[in-house]
Amino acid sequence: MKILVINGPNINMVGIREPGIYGKQSFSDLLTMLQQTAKEDQITIDQFQSNHEGAIVDTIQAALGVYDGIVINPAAYTHTSVAILDALKAVSIPAVEVHISDVDARESFRQISYAGKACFATIKGHGLQGYVEAVRLLEKKLSE
Repeated sequence: MKILVINGPNINMVGIREPGIYGKQSFSDLLTMLQQTAKEDQITIDQFQSNHEGAIVDTIQAALGVYDGIVINPAAYTHTSVAILDALKAVSIPAVEVHISDVDARESFRQISYAGKACFATIKGHGLQGYVEAVRLLEKKLSE
């Protein structure tokens, strides 16, 4: 099983950026956590992060026929990007949306998710551990 984890803008700054909201664990900690999950579950997890919407769209399109599932945190693009939504819909790869913070408890504009409309589940507010939960939820769905 091959899973692609896609992170949008500023996720590479977790641990530095607003630790009261996003926690003190770093982006490097997230990558280590994902590598450990891949090892434990005997799957392949590749990671991509970009601050550029078009690069995220290109990566989603390139995933077609390569990956079995996608875990995506579009970050700020969650609330603005129809392009990412359309890319997810175009490839039809099962996807789980993840958010480090509880976006429902934040500003009202953060409660709108375009990308989530193409995902079968959303995990929010569980910190970096939400990524592991998303991977495992995706594994369960793919093995059904």
